[in-house]
Amino acid sequence: MSTKTKPAAFSGKYIEAVGRRKTSVARVRLFANSEGIIVNNIDYKKYFVTPDMQKIVEDAFRKSRPETRFGVSVKVEGGGIHSQSEAVRHGMSRALNDFDIALRHSLKKAGFLKRDPRMKERRKFGLKKARRAPQWSKR
Repeated sequence: MSTKTKPAAFSGKYIEAVGRRKTSVARVRLFANSEGIIVNNIDYKKYFVTPDMQKIVEDAFRKSRPETRFGVSVKVEGGGIHSQSEAVRHGMSRALNDFDIALRHSLKKAGFLKRDPRMKERRKFGLKKARRAPQWSKR
């Protein structure tokens, strides 16, 4: 890997990025030449129990296929467990993009660099939920 593709901020320690989804925020640190994904001081396979969520977390590495091995440390908070996994994927993709701009094309094509804007709609007054009105009876 040439030194031209690495950003000046990469001092050999780690690259940090933030990923978000709904109300989940993931702070991701990418360490070169180490392996394993740690989420909130727990192995990611124990934190994200279902294989579907584990696959979401691994997706950034599967799509980009970087030449360097990375160790990942993540602090994630807020939201539900599924949105946390997607926030981790977003943060890992941003960190990989900062590490090597050549990986950007594959990550962008997969849609991992775009922050998913969908949020829960607010509740309006006079309604039970965001759009659910009270039951109406004619008599």
